[in-house]
Amino acid sequence: MKILAIETSCDDTGIAIIEAEGAKTPVFKVLSNIVSSQQIHANYGGIFPMMAKREHQTNLVPVLTQSLKESRLLKTVLSSLRGGAPRGARRRGNLEVIKRILEKENTLFESVKEFLETHQKPDIDAIAITHGPGLEPCLWVGVNFAKALSCAWDIPVIPVNHIEAHILVNFLPKIKENPKSQILNPKQLFPAVSLVVSGGHTQLILVKKIGDYKIIGETRDDAAGECFDKCARILNLGYPGGPIISKIASEQLLIRENKQLVNKIQLPRPMINSKDYDFSFSGLKTAVLYTVRDKQKGRPTDRSMGLNKEFIQEMCAEIQDAVCDVLIKKTLQAAKDFKAKTIILGGGVSANQELRKQFKLRIKNNESRVNFLVPPKELSTDNGLMIAVAGYFNRAKKIAPPSHKASGGAAWQKLSVDANLRIGR
Repeated sequence: MKILAIETSCDDTGIAIIEAEGAKTPVFKVLSNIVSSQQIHANYGGIFPMMAKREHQTNLVPVLTQSLKESRLLKTVLSSLRGGAPRGARRRGNLEVIKRILEKENTLFESVKEFLETHQKPDIDAIAITHGPGLEPCLWVGVNFAKALSCAWDIPVIPVNHIEAHILVNFLPKIKENPKSQILNPKQLFPAVSLVVSGGHTQLILVKKIGDYKIIGETRDDAAGECFDKCARILNLGYPGGPIISKIASEQLLIRENKQLVNKIQLPRPMINSKDYDFSFSGLKTAVLYTVRDKQKGRPTDRSMGLNKEFIQEMCAEIQDAVCDVLIKKTLQAAKDFKAKTIILGGGVSANQELRKQFKLRIKNNESRVNFLVPPKELSTDNGLMIAVAGYFNRAKKIAPPSHKASGGAAWQKLSVDANLRIGR
């Protein structure tokens, strides 16, 4: 089964194609995985949903073309056949339907129209698409694009939960070294506790098996990635904050190790000793703000003034330490309480090198036999490959295109987005 997957939940346009077979322990072959990141938001210090939607409209067809080409599935239509009847009439009928689907994405419609007029239907069996959670305008452009291709190619659509996809992408070990990869043995993995941590989410999820999830803890305010972004803004470091803070913190950690220094800045670890599995990071951000204000007292109002390199390095290291301490302690406690065989890490913040390192060290120091799954860094952030994998596991939920009146039609028309989609029970 070949699946083309589309990811547009935030500011990354991702399209991947996989070939998969098998049920309990499926084998995946990655044919392509293309991601186009929107750098434009860095100029504004955050993501503007409508701007991100416009960028997706511009990026989707070029990314699709590149993904199909890399998969050797891109087939050009001979010019002599483009307007032939009855094929031409059928194509024109489909274009009318597609125009209605993309009535709010005019730029995308023109690109899709040109692509369909110049390319044959590829050897694809289904389209997997993120339908939530995420930024609503971004989700809609992806879902409508998927529906347009489903209509044009007469193949089903598989709606995918973005959070579940972050979990399931972990079941592709060493995909770079071995493009054909078999999923790990489920008996050795479950039950598992998954920490999905990103700019929009910080959740602890009990995974009894693939498809059986329960949220056991989550942030009560800011997500961990959001906290990094806000702290970076306070320090005038730019956007996105996570990678910048991580880079500066690594410099400070090196200095600290070489000179055996103790960090002078001490920040709180919010809710680290609470009796539940919830998180709170707004207080950490506030503590950073007050510490910076104290440092700047009696100095010019420019926030960058009075913050020397040493202070910024120490602050970044302490912010990172505080976030890591809370995430790791809560996750390890949940794993112990639920007798988990595996800890699964996912989401954009899981790319943080110190978080990965500290997780491995503390699992080892606890003498725990728990497995630890963390995706390659390029699969931590949003991508189409994770949607493709989740799509395969959810293939039973596929929605037939409108031409299949008996099994599709109404369900296909109702395929929508849910910006606040939850995972599990």
